Amino acid sequence: MTYSENLWLYFTLLFGIIIVPGMDMLFVLANSLTGGRRTGMAATAGIMAGGAVHSLYGAIGVGILATLLPTLFNPLLFAGAAYMAWIGYSLVRSSIVVGAVDAAGARSGWRAFRQGAATCLMNPKAYLFMLAVYPQFLKPTYGPIWVQGLVMGLMTMATQAAIYGTLALTAARSRALLISNPQTTILVGRIAGGLLIVVSLLTAWHGWRVPA
Repeated sequence: MTYSENLWLYFTLLFGIIIVPGMDMLFVLANSLTGGRRTGMAATAGIMAGGAVHSLYGAIGVGILATLLPTLFNPLLFAGAAYMAWIGYSLVRSSIVVGAVDAAGARSGWRAFRQGAATCLMNPKAYLFMLAVYPQFLKPTYGPIWVQGLVMGLMTMATQAAIYGTLALTAARSRALLISNPQTTILVGRIAGGLLIVVSLLTAWHGWRVPA
């Protein structure tokens, strides 16, 4: 697998995961509906900041492991692939729908930003996900780990901005679409779960054939 193919695979997986309705999406939606587009965009920026921090520690962790304990790199990759497959299986079996959005009152843009960053940083599933997913795509054979991490981090933030930013700008219409089409929402979640399973199998196979 070439580096460009690796990045495309990461982007496909990333897009499928971010577009699944979850805590971050509902947070942006709630802020957009209660505080307007500006507050919704501030919430989006906060989540992007939290995602940047996750990307940073993921890249640092993989870089340290690949440098100091290279023999543990592939076992971590296989463990991460197994965890990623389990997440995918859970999504395939789940029925994700969007219900009422908590309208807790108008928030300032700065407060929405802080809460967005905190929501992202305090999500334990995000930490597990970064530990499971990043080793699949950050490989010493593609060059310096920190450069790969920077590229993937920017891709993550850009995808968050595109999806959550669009949601914030079209909050009322987006909420109506998500609520009125539960079967479509469920289908999106299950497709993302299928992507996770496929990617986990591909990366495990690649790790088995090509030593780290």
